[in-house]
Amino acid sequence: MGPIIKTADKNKRATIVIVITCIICWIITFFSIKILTEYSLGLFIYLPIIMGITSTILYAHKYQITKRECFNVTLIAFGVFCFGLLLFAFEGIICILMAAPIGLAGIWFGNEIGYAIVKSKRIGNPPTIMIILILSVPALMAFESTLKDKEEIRPVITSIEINASPEIVWKNVVEFPKLDEPTEIVFKTGIAYPISAEINGKGVGAIRNCNFSTGSFVEPITVWDEPNLLKFDVKDQPEPMKELSFYDIHPNHLHGYFVSKQGQFKLTALPNGHTLLEGTTWYVNKIKPNFYWNIWSDYLIHKIHTRVLEHIKRNAEKNSSPAITNH
Repeated sequence: MGPIIKTADKNKRATIVIVITCIICWIITFFSIKILTEYSLGLFIYLPIIMGITSTILYAHKYQITKRECFNVTLIAFGVFCFGLLLFAFEGIICILMAAPIGLAGIWFGNEIGYAIVKSKRIGNPPTIMIILILSVPALMAFESTLKDKEEIRPVITSIEINASPEIVWKNVVEFPKLDEPTEIVFKTGIAYPISAEINGKGVGAIRNCNFSTGSFVEPITVWDEPNLLKFDVKDQPEPMKELSFYDIHPNHLHGYFVSKQGQFKLTALPNGHTLLEGTTWYVNKIKPNFYWNIWSDYLIHKIHTRVLEHIKRNAEKNSSPAITNH
C-alpha cells in the first residue's frame, strides 16, 4: 500500500493527470482522423480503453487512491477530451454525442484494467506498461489503415399502408412537392432531411433528384415498373449532416464513409383497396465498429424514410377518389 495523499495534493495531481491524458489522446486522435483519415476500432474502442488505463495509472501509482476516485478523474478527462475535440474543430457536437456511449464503456473498462495493474504485485513497473500501451494505439491505427475490408451493403426497409390505389400512390412516389419543415428533434440537430423530389424524363434512364437539406441525391432510374416498382442507383449524394460546431467544419467522415448505393419504392395492392408502400435504401457504412455505428445509421435512415412515406401518404390520400377514400 502506498502513502495516503492529502486532498490538496490529490486535486493538483488529478489536474496534471487530466491535462497529460488529454494531450496524449488529442495527438493520437489528430493522427487518426487528420493524417490516416481512419474512423475505426483504434479510435472508438482502443483509444478510450487506453485513456482509462493511462489516467488511472498516472493518478493511483504509488498512492492509496480508490478505484472510484480514479474513475472520477478518468471521467473528467474524457469530458475535457470531448470538449477539446469540439474546441479544436476535430468534430461537431452531434458526432461526439453519438460516440460518447461507446467511449464511456471504453474508459470504464480501461479504468478497471489500469487499477488492476496498479494494485498488482506481479507487475513491476506500471508506468512502463502504460507507455507501451500508449504507443500501441497509433501502431494499431496505422495497421488498420492498411486493411481493405469488403464493403457490407446493408438494406433498410420501411413500410406504410396508404388508403389509395397503387396508381395514385405511384404519382406521388416518382416526384413529390416540398415537405413541411421537420418537427422531429433528430432533424433539428443537423442530420440531413428530405425536402422534395423531382424527375427529369420517364422510364429507365430518367434522372430523379431527391433534394435534402444539405444538397441533392442524383438517382438514375434502373427499374420503372409502373405502378409496382421504382428502383434507382445513387450517382451523387450530399453530406449526411451539417455538424453543430463553433466553426464551419466538414470532417472527413462526412465524405465517403456513409455511402448510399441504391434505393427503391415498392407498391403492393392490398385486398382492402389500400397500397402497401415500402421504401428501401441500400448503403455502406465504413465507420467502425460496424455493430455500433450501424445502429445509428439504420435508425436515421428509418427516420428519413418515415418522413418521406408519411408525406407521400398524405398527398396520395388527399388526391384519392372519394370511392377509395371512403372504402
